Amino acid sequence: MPRSHTLAASKELFKIKAIAKLSLSFSLLLTLTPQLSSAQNGPAKIGVQQSWQLTGLQNRAQILVDQWGVPHIYAENEADLFFAQGFNVARDRLFQIDLWRRRGLGQLAEVFGPAYLEQDKAARAFLYQGDMRQEWAAYGAQAQALSKRFVEGINAYIDYLSKNPEAMPPEFKFMQYQPAKWQAEDVVRIRSHGLTRNLTSEVARARLACTDNLALDEVRQSLSHGWKTTVPEGLDPCLPDDVLRQFTLATQNVTFDANSKRVSQTTLPTTFSMQDYVADQETQEGSNNWVIAPSKSSTGRAIMANDPHRAYSTPSLRYITHLSAPGLNVIGAGEPALPGISIGHNGSIAFGLTIMAIDQEDLYVYQLNPNNPQQYQYQGKWENFIQRSESFKVKGQAEHQATLSFTRHGPIIYIESDKNRAFAVRTAWLQAGMAPYFGSVDYMRAHNFAQFKKAMLHWGAPTENQVYADTKGNIGWVPGGMAPIRPNWDGLMPVPGDGRYEWSGFLSGDKLPFSYNPKSGWFASANEMNLPKDYPQQERKLGFEWPLPARYLRIAEVLGQDKKISIEDSMRLQNDVFSSPAKRLVTLVNRLNTADTTQQKALAVFKDWDYFEHADSAAAALFQVWLTQTLAPAYKNIMLGGQAGLVTSMPDMTRMLQHLDSTEKFPAQFGITAQIARATRDNLLLNSLSIAYQGLERLQGKDSKNWRWGALQKTSFKHAMSAMVDADTSVQFDIGNLPRGGSANTVNQSSYRLQDFMQLNGPSFRVVVDVGNWDNSRAINAPGQSGDPRSPHYRDLAESWAKGDYFPLLYSRKAVEKNTRQRFELLPVK
Repeated sequence: MPRSHTLAASKELFKIKAIAKLSLSFSLLLTLTPQLSSAQNGPAKIGVQQSWQLTGLQNRAQILVDQWGVPHIYAENEADLFFAQGFNVARDRLFQIDLWRRRGLGQLAEVFGPAYLEQDKAARAFLYQGDMRQEWAAYGAQAQALSKRFVEGINAYIDYLSKNPEAMPPEFKFMQYQPAKWQAEDVVRIRSHGLTRNLTSEVARARLACTDNLALDEVRQSLSHGWKTTVPEGLDPCLPDDVLRQFTLATQNVTFDANSKRVSQTTLPTTFSMQDYVADQETQEGSNNWVIAPSKSSTGRAIMANDPHRAYSTPSLRYITHLSAPGLNVIGAGEPALPGISIGHNGSIAFGLTIMAIDQEDLYVYQLNPNNPQQYQYQGKWENFIQRSESFKVKGQAEHQATLSFTRHGPIIYIESDKNRAFAVRTAWLQAGMAPYFGSVDYMRAHNFAQFKKAMLHWGAPTENQVYADTKGNIGWVPGGMAPIRPNWDGLMPVPGDGRYEWSGFLSGDKLPFSYNPKSGWFASANEMNLPKDYPQQERKLGFEWPLPARYLRIAEVLGQDKKISIEDSMRLQNDVFSSPAKRLVTLVNRLNTADTTQQKALAVFKDWDYFEHADSAAAALFQVWLTQTLAPAYKNIMLGGQAGLVTSMPDMTRMLQHLDSTEKFPAQFGITAQIARATRDNLLLNSLSIAYQGLERLQGKDSKNWRWGALQKTSFKHAMSAMVDADTSVQFDIGNLPRGGSANTVNQSSYRLQDFMQLNGPSFRVVVDVGNWDNSRAINAPGQSGDPRSPHYRDLAESWAKGDYFPLLYSRKAVEKNTRQRFELLPVK
């Protein structure tokens, strides 16, 4: 392969201005050896720090905040318990949940101005608009009542702030607006915050189909089960460049302008290119979980471990809370804007989740009536758009009126006038019972596997692998999520909306596979394709796009050892940075002979490497620069030629490793002759490695012994509005940069931004539960529990997290009292 291919592929990275700043002092590098935080022996507990008399509270409630910032909430009944949970989350995370609510309800322009009006319109289109009785019933008998009490608690704290403005979180003061009151329906009607799939992938696949090169899409995303997709009959796959603009606006975070220091237009450009919204494999969010039976556990009890991988932010996406009242005693993490918890235990069972790749979205394409653009063709007739009028309050302007249009399948996101076409999204998350993570209010009450499995039958979104463990020693796996049945297509590309491609209901939850007390003594999931081999072919169509199973294979290797697994072993495994792709690729390139001096020096860096991507590893630094900056782009150029620009993400790792392992796979699908396949592969490996080596010399110096992976890859926890705040402000919102090890395919998952190695997502929350000996459970939540930058718990866990440390997740009242550092009392108005 000509050297110019790999030179062009990597040229841009080494021009980045920021690259010269990436070198760090070795003294700042952090290790990833998990251990219990040494901060256990803190100051003695204190008395009541503050008390509130609250209208709506029936009886006295207490909030005991331990030294790690975890609130333990005690109430005399469930109604007061969820009221107190709402009050407490407002006390600790008010700006975060207020922004969550405004974004989801389409009310940003009311306080941030007209720049956010377009995003508001997009969000309104994806609100749940169905029967609220059906919606509440989907989550269990207590859902509506506890949500009502939860928001009453939030509103009670907002009332307190209105009378005590000095306590207002600094973001509201800086932005000069007041937090809004909540309604119970707000908790469940908002759907656009959930993890979605696979709409962006459908559009990316259509791009290649438009060039008559659909087969090449497997370079971007390989399909499971040996599945081959085709262009649906009647579809013109040549889509507008910005067809997903409104969908992206509806589902993206709120952004602020760094230059003007004011709220402004979101980061989306006026026009889109493919790069703006194609799914990047290196930034996809995933998770790990596992359960270990007593027969396999060193404790003689079951163990549950979970570390969900989500976008890093300040404050953390999840919030650890303990809720205790007669009949309910649960502890763990949940999304702060929702009542209850979704990951943790209730004194009888432990539960944890990962994403399962069930496809819940489709893009529908309609032919419009040339005589009436408010009609689309359906089953040979013209059907009127469904229209809904919406009012939007806009800061500094008159109230804005807009009409949102829908088809029978969902909200219209784009009108293509030139081709007389409209595009709408059909998504399961607009069905009743699909509020993301809210189904946990039902399963967190289960006390045995049968009850847990029954609750998971109605789980809606996101689609999950739930693991289970109980005090009797039982372990299990229960997947859940609303899975559309597509009788005559696979869901992998957009389809005409003329009636030929309809969902035929949803797969019943009891049709999903499950496992109970497996013979192995353990079960794990890491987003891998885990449908059993004997699973029915028709039901396998619930999803075809799965990530490389590297994390799962490493977990299976460790848990499958002939030894007992301890709590500490699980903590170490969550922090494990062994890279199986590194082992495969370095093994390949080490077999090659070369007389090139630079290539020989690069191979010498890999000598005796154990394939662990520690932050202080020179080999890990070279491998990651090689993999993502030179090898992957050059591989795409070989595979796709002139179409390489249509795949702006990393290539699919599963397929790339297969192609590089077995060169005979090249000729059949990509037109490369068998005679040159091996030489092409060998040149690709060596030349791209050489360029990566030269790049690292420029980044970290000529002496490779001084290279460090953690000097390139760092984690920074960004606050939503930090770009607006001057550097010399007394309020510092961002936290970092923390040197990190690992990568996208290590158990300690570490997905980074390709242009500058800045980490984007990973396991900010980790938990390991000692089932039955609850006080011996461990957790961490970075950068801290609080969302208030004035709080000592805003950033206190960040460095411990980066080092792989944990704190005890205390459950017994005695242990909680011993470690209490703040004591709040909620009193009813007499």
